[in-house]
Amino acid sequence: MFYSHDTFGLGHLRRSRALAGAITAANPDASALILTGSPVAGRFSFPTRVDHVRLPGVIKRADGSYASRTMGMSIEETAELRAALIRSTVEQYEPDVLVADKEPTGFRGELMPALELLKSTGRCKMVLGLRDVLDEPEVLAAEWERKHAVEATRDFYDEIWVYGPRSVYDPTAGLPFTPEMQERMHWTGYLRRDLGQVGEPPEQPYLLVTPGGGGDGEMMVDLVLSAYEADPELSPRAVLVYGPFLSGETREDFEERVARLNGRVTAVGFESQIETLFAGAQGVVCMGGYNTFCEVLSFDKPAVIVPRTTPRLEQWIRASRAEEIGLTTMLDETRDGWTAPALAKAIRALATQPPPSAAGSEGLLDGLDYVTRRVSALLQDTRREAAE
Repeated sequence: MFYSHDTFGLGHLRRSRALAGAITAANPDASALILTGSPVAGRFSFPTRVDHVRLPGVIKRADGSYASRTMGMSIEETAELRAALIRSTVEQYEPDVLVADKEPTGFRGELMPALELLKSTGRCKMVLGLRDVLDEPEVLAAEWERKHAVEATRDFYDEIWVYGPRSVYDPTAGLPFTPEMQERMHWTGYLRRDLGQVGEPPEQPYLLVTPGGGGDGEMMVDLVLSAYEADPELSPRAVLVYGPFLSGETREDFEERVARLNGRVTAVGFESQIETLFAGAQGVVCMGGYNTFCEVLSFDKPAVIVPRTTPRLEQWIRASRAEEIGLTTMLDETRDGWTAPALAKAIRALATQPPPSAAGSEGLLDGLDYVTRRVSALLQDTRREAAE
């Protein structure tokens, strides 16, 4: 079972989906159930023996607070409902392994009743999965202290998986992990995207522009359009994927600007099969989210990352480390300026920029293989304990 709280964006769901697919593909007896709050979960296809349960949705406001998507319910009532649904599903499904994504206690502590139930039965191995970067250490330490997340990690989770290599970044830096907790940590490497069956890409050459889910992508999309508007000679043409959360008047304004560019930029909405567009792209302009970064590495595409810096520095830290290592380049707001000429220069440079594989980081994309091996080991431990 995967817990994917998904209050904002697509990252947690897509990560859980990739892990579930790899585990069930490696073990024909395995099934997986994903608990997700994503409002667009139904638009995704799921692998064989993988399904999902949609939790009542919540939305993240611009000021960082949350509100219920459920009409007539307060955020407190919605969190209580979600907690009860999670616990009930855990009780019925009886997972052998639970993998919680990012939040040790869940959204507003909603995972705690299920964790306590599973610990009392002793039949389930519990894993906390963390992306390679969470936030700057001081901010993260304060957040985890407020949520009592360190104590929950210590008391409930058998293992901690970091979905990245130790050489890139330690997402737990600044957290008061005991030596015993640190011994539970496993650095898996990044989660490779399945390159399997891809469709016919658009006419080439083209540049793929993706703000991920799009909910925080307005700035980057505006910058890309400004670059093409200001420089009539800028090439190749761009294929822009808005993402499901970039909509409303902002989207309409962008559509009008795209139309005036006469084919030099084309745009589509939510593209659940974005792998096809990655496969055919000459290069990529993107934000610095975890899943998009994994796609850039998996498809081995030269990329320039335009990272957001609010409400957390996660994307900037990832993009900065990737540039240091030579995996991608970054358009930094302070160093380079978020201007049309600066982005146009970065886009032109993509034509001669080496792909990520040229950096030669061994084991960089071994995450899915590592995770499937850990699941097998955990299941063996469970069977051995049951026999004893």
